[in-house]
Amino acid sequence: MSSPASPGPVGGNNGEDSGSRLPRLTLAALGVVFGDIGTSPIYALRECFYGANPVPPTPEDVYGVLSLVVWALIVVVSIKYLLFVMRADNKGEGGIVALVALLNPWRAERGSLRYVLMLLGLFGGALLYGDGTITPAISVLSAVEGLSVATAAFEPYVIPVTVAILAGLFVLQSRGTGDVGALFGPVIVLWLLVLAALGVRGILLHPEVLRAFDPRYAAWFLSHRGALGFLVLGAVFLAVTGAETLYADMGHFGRRPIRLAWFSLVLPALLLNYFGQGALVLARGAAVHHPFYQLAPAWALYPLVGLTTAATIIASQAVISGSFSLTHQLVALGQLPRLNIVQTSTEEQGQIYVPMVNWMLMILTIGLVLGFRSSSALAAAYGIAVSATMVITTVLAYFVAVDRFGWPQWLTAAACAVFLSVDVAFFGANLIKIEDGGWYPIAVALVAFTVMTTWARGRALLRQQLAVDAESFDVLVKRLKQDPPYRIPGTAVFMTGEDRAPPRLMHHLERHRVLQERLLLVTVTIEDVPRVPAHERATFYGIAPGIDRIVLRYGYMQQPNVPLALKLAEKLGYDIDLEHITYYVGRETPIPDQKVPGMAQWRDRLFGFLLRNARPATAYYGLPPEDVVELGFQVRI
Repeated sequence: MSSPASPGPVGGNNGEDSGSRLPRLTLAALGVVFGDIGTSPIYALRECFYGANPVPPTPEDVYGVLSLVVWALIVVVSIKYLLFVMRADNKGEGGIVALVALLNPWRAERGSLRYVLMLLGLFGGALLYGDGTITPAISVLSAVEGLSVATAAFEPYVIPVTVAILAGLFVLQSRGTGDVGALFGPVIVLWLLVLAALGVRGILLHPEVLRAFDPRYAAWFLSHRGALGFLVLGAVFLAVTGAETLYADMGHFGRRPIRLAWFSLVLPALLLNYFGQGALVLARGAAVHHPFYQLAPAWALYPLVGLTTAATIIASQAVISGSFSLTHQLVALGQLPRLNIVQTSTEEQGQIYVPMVNWMLMILTIGLVLGFRSSSALAAAYGIAVSATMVITTVLAYFVAVDRFGWPQWLTAAACAVFLSVDVAFFGANLIKIEDGGWYPIAVALVAFTVMTTWARGRALLRQQLAVDAESFDVLVKRLKQDPPYRIPGTAVFMTGEDRAPPRLMHHLERHRVLQERLLLVTVTIEDVPRVPAHERATFYGIAPGIDRIVLRYGYMQQPNVPLALKLAEKLGYDIDLEHITYYVGRETPIPDQKVPGMAQWRDRLFGFLLRNARPATAYYGLPPEDVVELGFQVRI
């Protein structure tokens, strides 16, 4: 938002998603944003009536469950995310990391409210890694299970085919999604139209099912079914598990295309299909065991399995790409070690590939399929991560709306109280699943969160120890005058994160007593905004003749490139000898020491492991290896 009083530019397109661009952006949004929530009808209603806590298919119960599904889609997706949360954007970008960045907590004191909110947001981000493995597993497996609906002869092949599809999907990630991305939109449009058509076919069997639109059926069901009414919320929640994606992908398309796609096509198609499945359950009762596939006529079953598989692959691709994007943001904000991040498109900055994350997701996803062996069993593990993230999103959105944008506190609190009551109910129902598989995403999140907090804390302790040996710029200038080193032609670039002379520079002067004629102290800062324009990239500060400090500013969605930034600065008139340049970077080796206050020893060792295996600063900052000199230090933490 551009000011506390106005919602600012629309999405990441700054108002450009209008006119002729709107249809194209809407079609693209359909292919990327709605794959997850658009494939929920495959398994959501089935889990309500045939899952771990089955609801008897009596008319009152069918109406009650359907009413819960309908109003979950309206309250959680349409009102909370589309109309409320998506108004809180960080220069057009959405998602839980954008919410955390809006609170500007990185400089908050430990133990303060902002610091606690940052930890809460980071844990929400960590939960999404668990979701990033379960979504592909349950989506593709539930699609392939359609083969066994046609004939039991296909039963032995369901798991192998699922594993083969998932393995192929992850192997192809390194090629980028640009070539197939153009097909995503039309395929999802076809998928949604088929959902709607199947739904209408089912509704004609029992038109009275449309009564479930009345929210009183949902209220009756919850008040009269006791524990069962509460437990089934865990299955109902499966219908809205893709809602967080709508917000996270806002920066790619803007609010208007996402809202237009949802209200004009996605929501109607989903409602029709859920009503159709409910009508089929009412009409045939116990004869129905897979209502989604049994809505289709016999001749259409195999084509439907093929289309369903394509739709679930698209849904999986969106979640995998989201994991790459989340990782990129967390690395940029200093919450994860530097990783190898590959740009797979010269045109689209958001198309990236993170090899280590890709292979970890593949191993975990295929492991889930082999371990749980059915989408019904996986449904027990699904939901707890997303429901917890939704609770955290509501809490963060409240503080962002009130503190950052100045929205009326009482009105914002009232709205968030309603949303939070729904979120907490869904989260509570999903907690019951912990013993049956819900522990898995929690375990993944705890591991990821431990890595994040250990890395961030370790870096802070490292900077704290190095700062002891850092000197002010005045001391540096005085030393160069009193004890001048031997000067050689060229430019020396020392990377530093502080507003002081870096210890590695002082160490270099002490040991080698030689320095280039031109000295640049370069600081790369990651701002709490998605992108910093190129014309705002570099700021120069003169320290002394031949000595300058340059601050390079990047957004958390951008990849730093120091040589490119210096070349741009040279074109703008700054005196930089790029032909004879040497970059000096530090390579610190942390030594765990119980006498140094900070972290537990096991976290010190974990930090040391992460630091040794992090991507070198040379590669992260785009420095040419032939022009780099590394200076090593041992630091006790």
